[in-house]
Amino acid sequence: MGRPRIGVFGGTFDPPHVGHLVAAVEARHRLNLDRVLLVVANHPWQKEGERPITPAEHRLAMVEAAVDGVEGLQASALEIRRGGPSFTADTLAELGEKEPGAELFVILGADAALGLPTWERVEEVRNQAHLVVVNRPGCPPAAVPEGWRATLLEMPAIDLSSTDLRHRVASGAPMTYLVPDAVAVYIEDHGLYH
Repeated sequence: MGRPRIGVFGGTFDPPHVGHLVAAVEARHRLNLDRVLLVVANHPWQKEGERPITPAEHRLAMVEAAVDGVEGLQASALEIRRGGPSFTADTLAELGEKEPGAELFVILGADAALGLPTWERVEEVRNQAHLVVVNRPGCPPAAVPEGWRATLLEMPAIDLSSTDLRHRVASGAPMTYLVPDAVAVYIEDHGLYH
């Protein structure tokens, strides 16, 4: 057996939706990853001040519900347990210690890839992981930043955003087929986004 191949798909996941799951499943399949960790940000520092962020424990519970029974996908509380702002460089360093010799793949949308130059300690991320840039409907075509080991990944076009889903919940619109049923139940049971 070779080195484990681990996808690291970080995000706010507020809420997680089928677009997140499709990207994770597609990356796992296309890159032959052993597993993909959906790493829930404790404190998404780049979204600070934009809007209220749902508490991390709720976002983690929704991701756990979303990936329940999906082979090769796992919810990760690594950044929540660490506390403070969530930096991918710290997450990769911690995974490298826990999984010595593992090949790490950072999975992110094309829109997020445009912001790579603003990431904290981005050079550490570049040195620790292979970048997987997933196309996202409505965004400019993905481009791989120079100097990165990277793969462009075309996924089925699913034009969803967590922002739109929060607005749908607030307005009473249905979320059927947009989020896993267990996530819709969790949102309703906990009165999120109203």
